[in-house]
Amino acid sequence: MKALVGNEDAKAAFFAAASGSNIPHAWLFAGPQGLGKAAFAQEAAARLLAHAADPAVPLDVGLPAGDVAAIRQVAAGSHPDFRLLRRLPKDPEKPDQNVARSIPIAQIRALQPMFATKPTYSDRRVVVIDSIDDCERAAANALLKNLEEPPAGTIFLLISHAPGRLLPTIRSRCRLLRFSPLEDGTVAGILRAELPEASDEEIAVLVRACQGAPGRALAFAGLDMSAIEHDLRTIASEGDRTNAIRVRMSSALGTKSAQARYEAFLRRVPSFIAERARSEKGGRLLNVLDAHRAARDLAATALRLSLDPQATVFEMGGIVARLSPSDNNGLPHR
Repeated sequence: MKALVGNEDAKAAFFAAASGSNIPHAWLFAGPQGLGKAAFAQEAAARLLAHAADPAVPLDVGLPAGDVAAIRQVAAGSHPDFRLLRRLPKDPEKPDQNVARSIPIAQIRALQPMFATKPTYSDRRVVVIDSIDDCERAAANALLKNLEEPPAGTIFLLISHAPGRLLPTIRSRCRLLRFSPLEDGTVAGILRAELPEASDEEIAVLVRACQGAPGRALAFAGLDMSAIEHDLRTIASEGDRTNAIRVRMSSALGTKSAQARYEAFLRRVPSFIAERARSEKGGRLLNVLDAHRAARDLAATALRLSLDPQATVFEMGGIVARLSPSDNNGLPHR
């Protein structure tokens, strides 16, 4: 598990609370995807369990702990007092492909046998859910019962990329810990360390595309985001009256083999439009904001509803074309 870079205030607040006698039983780690919230939650879980079993092990992940069995077990997913819930692969033999769309109620119910017994190594156990946003409604309701009547010694660390969409009853039973996007220079440093062979141009494109979330940038790496950026800039600046760029992009991003690039494209377009909004004003700004809402809504529904990728890319390109001063295909300029 790699240490979370940045958000020192959030980490300090967590460990300050954890070192007290009454640590909150449920936490909501909230912030944009790709900041390392889940990695920090697993590190924090490892320290909480190791410290509970041996108070000589420091809580703060920034302090050296040495070779501690509990920390190794959490990293390996074998600690009996630790559970990590996330979307499962549809095919166990292909864990990196075809991941389920949500966390079903069965995964929440599977926690109950553990809650019916005492923790193994100490008086503490930790459950990390990455992410609570992915829980089906029935699963969220089942979890709510555990948050309302927490099993003795259990701490829940819930990851959320969109806390505003959660059940208010879940939010109200958690202590909120916000994680913020990182500065561009910090992100660039992380990317250079993780991608030593990447060119300066690729690093610059990834920094712009990730909006302060290095995990998102690393997910974009190797997907030729430079070509996507070039096409988006061209459409936004010059329009696409003949539809040639949109047709080419639809063909390139609409195949099964291009699924990763297609998903990166869907994530990138709303942020690309948001960047353009910063330099606009008046009627032009209103048009850009309209386009941003349309792109955000389309990106949010495309994967969830399994919309046709080629048609989605073409439609998304049309939304970007609204930014062009010469565009006649989008909304009328105000």
